[in-house]
Amino acid sequence: MAQNGYVVPADQSAVVTVKKKTPQSSRNWVAIDEEGESSAFDFDRNNIMKDLRIPARDLRLLDPNLSYPSTILGRERAIVLNLEHIKAIITSEQVLLRDPTDENVIPVVKELQRRIPVGQGEGKETSAAQNDGDAGEEDESPFEFRALEVALEAICSFLAARTTELETSAYPALDELTSKIGSRNLDRVRKLKSLMTRLTGRVQKVREELEQLLDDDDDMADLYLSRKLFIASTPVSSPGESNWYLTSPTIGSKISRASRASLATVRGDENDVEELEMLLEAYFMQIDSTLNRLTTLREYIDDTEDYINIQLDNHRNQLIQLELVLSSGTVCLSMLSLVAGIFGMNIPYPWNEGHGYIFKYVVGLTGTFCVILFVIIMSYSRYKGLVGS
Repeated sequence: MAQNGYVVPADQSAVVTVKKKTPQSSRNWVAIDEEGESSAFDFDRNNIMKDLRIPARDLRLLDPNLSYPSTILGRERAIVLNLEHIKAIITSEQVLLRDPTDENVIPVVKELQRRIPVGQGEGKETSAAQNDGDAGEEDESPFEFRALEVALEAICSFLAARTTELETSAYPALDELTSKIGSRNLDRVRKLKSLMTRLTGRVQKVREELEQLLDDDDDMADLYLSRKLFIASTPVSSPGESNWYLTSPTIGSKISRASRASLATVRGDENDVEELEMLLEAYFMQIDSTLNRLTTLREYIDDTEDYINIQLDNHRNQLIQLELVLSSGTVCLSMLSLVAGIFGMNIPYPWNEGHGYIFKYVVGLTGTFCVILFVIIMSYSRYKGLVGS
């Protein structure tokens, strides 16, 4: 055991040897190492399956031609990540990211290059570390957790931005629809509702994946690549040596949190997933907040639809009332026309000779009767609620 203590050793078999990408390459991948250096390379399925021990079914998750839900899988030497447009393989020393030239992936590459080198203190000399002992505390999370955090932050921010854009367009369109119901506004709201449904499904898939991880400690433990690497490579030591290492004041400020988490295994705490659980909970709350915003928007759309249906029902009732009034008036006029037609026929009748005044009386009485009948029908309709007062 050296005086500098244990650090997580490099597992050369867990590092994919990348070949610089040629202009004729049909694959578009980039590898980002611990120093934040990136290099494009040709994707070789067989080499990755052999070096990282990833089954072929997991690599299919990263195929853009196949549709798979959002997934975070922990394997022996790598984390397979499929979150919307972010398709990556994370190892304990590098990140393999697909489609780095995509407009949505470019910010992820830049953020990885900026944040991954933070906290890499294992390669520094002991003397340099002592000189910097008074410096501020750096991020000592394991490499895979820093890369995973960048991916989760990017996807949560991306979905939140899409939600904000949808809200900016949806709420004014819904308000305009309530003030003026027309085919143009209805078609606009229909398209926005379709976009909201698809976006809600995407957010729901990411949320379900994070929730599933948080509910299973074994799945979270599989994501501790540095810890598993440390356990696999640490030689069996005596209790005295372990105690010396744990109590050494020099080592505690120089090893990464991955090594410190690995040291917990010496004390029998190898299933501790508190660090990753806190990380996932933070982004679970963020994606859950985005889902709540979409749920609120859906409820607003449903309320708008209910309001429009009430308006349409009211217009329909008004048309029915108008139809009832017209039908009642038509019946009364038909009766008057019938009587007038009978007495107005040019047919000689014995009772009609010299009694023309009878026609006037009968028609007048019939008209009065029709008016009274119309008033009775309208009064009865109002009493039954068929016609508004």
